[in-house]
Amino acid sequence: MTLTELKYIVAVARERHFGKAADACYVSQPTLSVAVKKLEEELDVKLFERSANEVSVTPLGEEIVRQAQSVLEQAANIKEIAKRGKDPLAGALTLGVIYTIGPYLLPDLVRQMITHTPQMPLMLQENFTVKLLEMLRTGEIDCAILAEPFPDAGLAVAPLYDEPFLAVVPSHHPLAAQDTVTTEELKRETMLLLGSGHCFRDHVLEVCPEFSRFTSNAEGIRKSFEGSSLETIKHMVAAGMGVTLVPRLSVPKEALAPKPRRKRDEDAFVKYLPFAGDPPTRRVVLVWRRSFTRYEAIAALRNAIYACELPGVHRLS
Repeated sequence: MTLTELKYIVAVARERHFGKAADACYVSQPTLSVAVKKLEEELDVKLFERSANEVSVTPLGEEIVRQAQSVLEQAANIKEIAKRGKDPLAGALTLGVIYTIGPYLLPDLVRQMITHTPQMPLMLQENFTVKLLEMLRTGEIDCAILAEPFPDAGLAVAPLYDEPFLAVVPSHHPLAAQDTVTTEELKRETMLLLGSGHCFRDHVLEVCPEFSRFTSNAEGIRKSFEGSSLETIKHMVAAGMGVTLVPRLSVPKEALAPKPRRKRDEDAFVKYLPFAGDPPTRRVVLVWRRSFTRYEAIAALRNAIYACELPGVHRLS
């Protein structure tokens, strides 16, 4: 039994396909298949059920794959411990970020990391929360920046900041004449939402549950449309298709600048409105596997995040 063989069976279990697993491991499919078969013969158990269209893991195979993943993590930890003895921050850090945080935090964060820890470049992965949690579990990424809540996966969690939401309305909309907005006022509007899979969609629906009613005769909302990204939805708002909510960091600096320094209102296509009273917020956190041994790297990443500008959010320690 070798670590390479264990790596192969973990890849097959993840991909449910020998060809895709071979691509992920940068080997030919025959090489991977022979290694898996050899391991099955050595253990005298069947790890995978093979069919023409898919590969499934046997019940005993599931248990063996979990143990293989643990062994691979422990082997990687040996290398990390050796690196830490020389330079705790040496080597890349693989960071996952959800789609509604990445475009707004990463530009400043990458600059901070280059300035303060150039020996530890960030390898970045944008994805949905569910996918990033799976990648953490399998060791494909070292840590991730997520928004709570998310399924408890036994991860270490460090709070970063609480981020308020703002409403976005077309500049010609009656609400644009106001300085603030309420959830009751938004319930009468056409709401534009992110598509399924985005946790920010769920956050919006928590603020205004009425937006989950998709029938045309639903009280408090006429219709709901979906967009693929926050920036796409902002363009839809500008076109007059409806209103939406966005996190504070996604708001352009000039949009909330004092009026004497702002562009003329008629030159802006959308207006960002804070909520009256306590605004709805989301908590952004940094998560990593408890078995991850590069503690100094996590600390350096948190310090770099805190060094970012982060306008309008409440920093947490």
